[in-house]
Amino acid sequence: MKFGEKIKKLREEAEINQTELGKAVHMTQRKVSYIECGKCEPSIEDIIAFCEFFKVSSDYLLGVQKGYKYP
Repeated sequence: MKFGEKIKKLREEAEINQTELGKAVHMTQRKVSYIECGKCEPSIEDIIAFCEFFKVSSDYLLGVQKGYKYP
């Protein structure tokens, strides 16, 4: 699952719309929409805001596999 798909899934599970999520993470509804559909890449600050809001790790949002050993 891609980053934007995960954000959309988390948003729908939280039962909030894009405008509400945008206000919570300090971005416009349009930017949330673009991130969800893959038209816009999130900044590091955006990723941090999503992690804090949804209480998930950046590894989860970025798709880092469990058990991956860094060199």
